[in-house]
Amino acid sequence: MSVLKILVYPDKKLREITVPVVEFNAQLQQQVASLFETMYDDDGCGLAANQVGLTARMFVMDTSRDKSNPICMINPEITHRSGIIMSDEGCLSFPGVYTSVERAEQITVTFQDVKGQKQELCLTELAANCVQHEMDHLNGILFIDTLSKLKKDRMLRKLAKSLGA
Repeated sequence: MSVLKILVYPDKKLREITVPVVEFNAQLQQQVASLFETMYDDDGCGLAANQVGLTARMFVMDTSRDKSNPICMINPEITHRSGIIMSDEGCLSFPGVYTSVERAEQITVTFQDVKGQKQELCLTELAANCVQHEMDHLNGILFIDTLSKLKKDRMLRKLAKSLGA
């Protein structure tokens, strides 16, 4: 395990679409462990593989207050969405920046775990938001993509200030 470097916008790798995982082996388990370590080290609640330069279609998350519910989703697919909610979101690839994003209030997601076993979860609130945010990453979509030009420009100025530019 090791803490990986999180890519920061405008790194082009954040726009790359990830590739489905087909081999569930020790290397994958090590990558997942490093993703968790990196996410916890940066006090995040979710981290997609492409945020650290990996091409695998997977992410890790833990939305519990005490970081006691780690979940790894490999090859995830949202099979049901209902309701709409606006939520404030941050992103480890946009340090110090938050914005309001429209998301489905409830989702059902199917995925494989680190051993390749099929799983299904019905999620609401922060967990549902986190899955949708991380799945956007896997598709090369960033949370700033939904913003108006004015809001996006304001957010990018905040990011530059946060990064000391």
